[in-house]
Amino acid sequence: MAHNISEKMFALTQRNSVVRQMFEEGNRLAAIHGRENVFDFSIGNPNFPAPQKIKEAVYDVLENEPSTMVHGYMSNAGYADVRSAVASSLNSRFGTSFDGNNIIMTVGAAGSINVILKTLLNPGDEVIAIAPYFLEYGNYVANYDGVLVVVPPNIPDFQPDAETIGRTVTSKTKAVIVNSPNNPTGVIYSEETIKKIAAVLEQKQKEYGHPIYILADEPYRELCYDGAEVPWLTKFYRNTIVGYSWSKSLSLPGERIGYLVIPSEADDAALIIDAAAIANRVMGFVNAPSLMQRVVMRCLDERTDIASYDNNRKLLYKGLKDAGFECAYPQGAFYMWVKTPCDDKEFSNIAKKYNILVVPGSSFACPGYVRIAYCVSPKTIEGSLSGFKKLGEELFGK
Repeated sequence: MAHNISEKMFALTQRNSVVRQMFEEGNRLAAIHGRENVFDFSIGNPNFPAPQKIKEAVYDVLENEPSTMVHGYMSNAGYADVRSAVASSLNSRFGTSFDGNNIIMTVGAAGSINVILKTLLNPGDEVIAIAPYFLEYGNYVANYDGVLVVVPPNIPDFQPDAETIGRTVTSKTKAVIVNSPNNPTGVIYSEETIKKIAAVLEQKQKEYGHPIYILADEPYRELCYDGAEVPWLTKFYRNTIVGYSWSKSLSLPGERIGYLVIPSEADDAALIIDAAAIANRVMGFVNAPSLMQRVVMRCLDERTDIASYDNNRKLLYKGLKDAGFECAYPQGAFYMWVKTPCDDKEFSNIAKKYNILVVPGSSFACPGYVRIAYCVSPKTIEGSLSGFKKLGEELFGK
């Protein structure tokens, strides 16, 4: 059938995000049953408020900075003082030596990944994603005529297998996306895992005679539990480029504010920095939102209340285990990764009978599991537990 949109966008409409579909399904069910009676675990939309310092910073910026600074244009890469402040914060936390030139302010982590993919990819270049992975990576890579190549999941611990990654690399490989803490599993990739991946990629760079970049997608970096720490990847592999967002760490998903870190030691760093700043413009972002750049510069040491997420993690985990489900106890992020006793899409459909919305693992290239986003009100978790119990009874025949 003929249609009047681009072939590329038509293909994307045919595989629209399951997460977004479930989110809209939640709105439909809420209109029927009442929002309080629908237990929507579909989307990673933090329910907890941003720190008070954010509100104070907004007022401070609006009252004390000139209008042209607050609402005006700036360099494509962002305000120089904001970029320098971000670099200094990273240096104090991770012992790095970045300066403002290594930072490009972006429209969230999704913006940062799209900017760097547009900067790096030629048609046909391959980008490796490690399953399970954030489902939008495929669309992002396709935006720039790249090819997403998926490394199968390493079950049951979901620590990526470096040897498998090595076998997946070809002469066309331009980048490997590393997302830790991971969406959807909540797994933090260990320092040992990162070192093994780095060693394999160093070998492959020599074999093929061109750089292979790690794209570290890190919106969940600060959401870690039980003293766990996330390795800072530029310490282990010089061709690492980091994408970050304050969406999760400061509960600001709708503000679309983040950054790229492009280390000076990366191959072609100066050219990549210049090109990424231009990509920021030609993609239509022009630059990251000016007001939020001024705000986050004042809040670089702020963090969301991790204890609230931790309480939800413990409450949901216990409820699911009591209902008979097998699930990993997440180290980071705010997702529970649950093994299903039947097809994961069937599981998601059955769960709707109890007004529970979860996302099938097949959407993350890992069938047989579902993702439950526990960044919700504790009341949502408490209200869902009887439904999970009934769901378990139906599926396990208890």
